[in-house]
Amino acid sequence: MEIKKRIARLVTLPLLPLRGLVVFPGMVLHFDVGRKKSLLALNQAMTDDQLIFLVTQRDLRDDDPGEEGLYKIGIVAKVRQVLRLPGDSVRVLVEGLYRAKLLELIDSESCSIASVRECVSRRVSGDINKHAMIRECRKSFEKYAALAPQLSPDVLMNVLSSDDIDHLSDYIASNIQLEPAKKQLLLETLDPEKRIEKLIVILEQEIAILSLEHSIHERVHQQINKNQKEFYLREQLKAISEELGESDNPHDESQSYLSRIKKLKLDDEAEKKLLSECEKLSRMPTGSHEATVVRGFLDTCLSLPWNTYTKDKANLKASQRILERDHYGLKKVKQRILETLAVRQLAPDIKGQVLCLAGPPGVGKTSIAKSIATAMGRRYARVSLGGMRDEADIRGHRRTYIGAMPGRIINAIKLAGSSNPVILLDEIDKIGKDFRGDPASALLEVLDSEQNHAFRDHYIEIPYDLSRVLFIATANDLSQIPRPLHDRLEIIEIPSYTTEEKYHIAKDHLIKKQVRRHGLTMRQLKFADDAIYGIIEGYTRESGVRALERNIITICRKCARQIIAEEFKTTKVTADMLEQYLGPRRYKDDAFKKCNGIGIANGLAWTSVGGEMMQIEVAVLEGTGKIELTGSMGDVMKESARTAISYVRSRTNEFFIEHDFYKTKDIHIHVPEGAVPKDGPSAGVTIATAIISALTGIPVHGNIAMTGEITLRGRVLPIGGLREKTMAAYRNRIEKVIIPVGNRADLSELDDNVRENIKFITADHLDTVIRHSLVSMPLAKVEKMPENILLSHKSEDNVHTSVTQ
Repeated sequence: MEIKKRIARLVTLPLLPLRGLVVFPGMVLHFDVGRKKSLLALNQAMTDDQLIFLVTQRDLRDDDPGEEGLYKIGIVAKVRQVLRLPGDSVRVLVEGLYRAKLLELIDSESCSIASVRECVSRRVSGDINKHAMIRECRKSFEKYAALAPQLSPDVLMNVLSSDDIDHLSDYIASNIQLEPAKKQLLLETLDPEKRIEKLIVILEQEIAILSLEHSIHERVHQQINKNQKEFYLREQLKAISEELGESDNPHDESQSYLSRIKKLKLDDEAEKKLLSECEKLSRMPTGSHEATVVRGFLDTCLSLPWNTYTKDKANLKASQRILERDHYGLKKVKQRILETLAVRQLAPDIKGQVLCLAGPPGVGKTSIAKSIATAMGRRYARVSLGGMRDEADIRGHRRTYIGAMPGRIINAIKLAGSSNPVILLDEIDKIGKDFRGDPASALLEVLDSEQNHAFRDHYIEIPYDLSRVLFIATANDLSQIPRPLHDRLEIIEIPSYTTEEKYHIAKDHLIKKQVRRHGLTMRQLKFADDAIYGIIEGYTRESGVRALERNIITICRKCARQIIAEEFKTTKVTADMLEQYLGPRRYKDDAFKKCNGIGIANGLAWTSVGGEMMQIEVAVLEGTGKIELTGSMGDVMKESARTAISYVRSRTNEFFIEHDFYKTKDIHIHVPEGAVPKDGPSAGVTIATAIISALTGIPVHGNIAMTGEITLRGRVLPIGGLREKTMAAYRNRIEKVIIPVGNRADLSELDDNVRENIKFITADHLDTVIRHSLVSMPLAKVEKMPENILLSHKSEDNVHTSVTQ
């Protein structure tokens, strides 16, 4: 080892203290200068020979450090460039020349002047130890460079190509990220061998720190939560979509759905389901079929009125005014509805009430449901059940099917816009049933208050509360409703309208509505009272008022044409003008029906469209005892006819009938209007009366109608549909009606007009029926039979007398 010595230089130079910077020999760097003394020292250096002494200050916060605040070892540097910056700062480019030791700090008026002496380091050459240290230092630096990617590749190349231990240690120290104190330690180490040893130790420490940082960084990346990953991926998808020119962004769409779901404040199960579908949508391409299905599902669910309720009106008098305004008559129906509304006002949370309005067509069942919704202040939705055969119409289709959609119930809730509307289940008795399921069974859950608080539609698959919905069903024939469903309904029967009720409905409602709808005024077109009665009696035979309204529409339409043609400006329709507008009278009083006839009796039948009067004809012919039954009779009606014949055979002595008539006579029983199917046991007494009349040759009173089931012993059993049957008798101007004694309690339910214009005779045996229906009795023994005729409701007899027409 050969040590070369040279004499150290002693110079006096302007001093510039550095904050957080350590400059090494051969190092070129630039920094900003802003302190006044530092600017003055820089100006002094530029004035002299551009040399300046750079030394690091110990405390970064010290603006004017003294000699104690400075390190002793610094660098003599040459100022290469000075650049003026906005304000009072300048940027200076310097190059480190050699180490120097601060001997004395001389404060002048302008700047700090330092007396410094060059630090001479010993030169080492041809030493194997030097090459080993250089090689070890390079390896450590290579490891450091691998963990510090911000390091320039040129620095690594310069390190690998340098063989000067002094220069190598300074070069590495100036290009790595170290604390100022550690760099200052290397700067103050004058021996190159010791300096490079310290540098290797420092590099190993930094390698360990960087390795630990890298490990921590990897662990942090692995612990990034799911939302952060999704955000990053969605941002990438957004950028890709923008590059591809796609306008729709799945992320934006899913975020929109997400915010709408949060606003609904659903229960945990519903919110979890919707959020899952929203997440699924965010991962799907915009135009895919699956995305369209999910989007439709979310739109349907979010359009439902979750937690949206309307406030019920609490004014019972106002509700009564609405019902009176919208409907004429129907006193008992209105009373029952007001009772329901009163209970709901006292107990708003009451559940389980499902009303069913039962009655013939055209009596206002649907309009009553609308009036109930208006009276309660609730929204209204209608679900038509007529002809429904698929269970999915109630519960909805599962989303696995193409074109799947929610059921009618959920769709009605959606249309109503509230979770407590009035939903009308129209024509509930006309639900069908086939291989696709039974909709009536699906309705059991909908109408059951113990189950419908969590009704699950197959499409939305989320429990929906139907317990606050007021369901109102309508039906024409209660017998067609399945028993389990019938048990869930609270029946309110709506009777047929009388002539007087039809007159007031037409005058107060129908005429005004149709005149206004046809662009006319009540001054231009008026209806006389006799014209209204003429339409009702001569052009309609119905329980409701639909045909009546159609005839009024026809008259309004023809009058509108005549007014436009300037045939007249105003007109009043009278009874004499009806044939001009409506054609010949369609229904005329059949005088033959009122005439006494042999083998003809007036029966009363119940149909789904109201009551009808039905004549039964019997003809006795010479023959061999055959029985002919014609007129589309059902099995039950045929059995009633055979029962009547058997009863007559058992009473041949009393009625003076030939004992062998069943052998020598053919009996033909016919019910007119043969194209119309007929069935039921209530025609038994009518058939028996007609048979006795035909066999005895005694006529039957034409102004009497009858109904009742007969037994082999001649007892008359109760029947159903008495109100509709008696209404049919009233329409046909029948004066007397014979009914079973078991139906006596039902007389109080009849319309006042019917009770006032018809005399009711109650019978518990067929002998009573024969006594009052035949013009004369075939045998005097019948006179000894007990009478079941009431003169009035309060009399002690069994005949209900009233004013006859």
